[in-house]
Amino acid sequence: MYAIETENLTKYYGRHRGIIQVNIRVNEGEIFGFIGPNGAGKSTFIRTILNFIYPTEGSGIIFGKDIVKESKSIKKMIGYVPSEVRYYGKVKVKDLLDYANSFKEASDGQVGNLMKELDIDENKFMYELSLGNKKKVSIAQALLGNPKLLILDEPASGLDPLMQKKLFHLLKEFKDAGNTVFLSSHNLVEVGNLCDRVAIIKDGRIVDVIDLKSTIKDFGRIIDIEGNVPKSFIEELADKIILEEENRYRFIYKGEMDGLIKSLSKYQIKDLSVRKENLEDTFMKYYEEEEG
Repeated sequence: MYAIETENLTKYYGRHRGIIQVNIRVNEGEIFGFIGPNGAGKSTFIRTILNFIYPTEGSGIIFGKDIVKESKSIKKMIGYVPSEVRYYGKVKVKDLLDYANSFKEASDGQVGNLMKELDIDENKFMYELSLGNKKKVSIAQALLGNPKLLILDEPASGLDPLMQKKLFHLLKEFKDAGNTVFLSSHNLVEVGNLCDRVAIIKDGRIVDVIDLKSTIKDFGRIIDIEGNVPKSFIEELADKIILEEENRYRFIYKGEMDGLIKSLSKYQIKDLSVRKENLEDTFMKYYEEEEG
């Protein structure tokens, strides 16, 4: 059984595109990333599987339950952090979390433990909190009751670097306990470090699903070279040419470094830099293609 499974899930807002025939299968016990340019359909997909909005067509299943017909039952098993956190009313942090806890049946002391771990001041009123502190309250609320699945939409936005690190640690612990995380984020480093697999959505459609472990094994090096080097020579070396300017090339190289250095020694090189290809390079091409 999959944690999340959708079949041709589609949502239109009148004539305007939301998501189109999205097919995703998220395994239990993995951290599954979800990335794409602004307006690609990430938040629409999340709101649809949470039954905040109804699909135009297609279907979705969470832990074997239909996202529309069994939405109430699904919500008892999941925690959710929206991209924009809004709390209304004059209420203290502890009172809000205690109230949320009454629906989640969390273990004794979980509210206090989460406030301590996330460095939340329980006596503050919600309206007094910064965006980052409101996000921390939202994360604590999502973790109450030990859900089987976390659905997170830009969870690290507004958090300082130290708190981001703590959040990532919590998510890894959550996964190690056998639970599942669905993570939508623009932070490509965060996605690359945390996730087992990543789906890329563009113009409302899934364009790729990447197994990160397999992808990392196939990484080469990114070579940036400036000098009197013929293009024909670069074409022989390069797995892919990324940039071509006058007397300058950037390309992906997957051969042995010793062979590269020996080959380049025949030419006049003005500047040379070499670095390992990383996951951000892999993800960025989908954003760059969007801009192009």
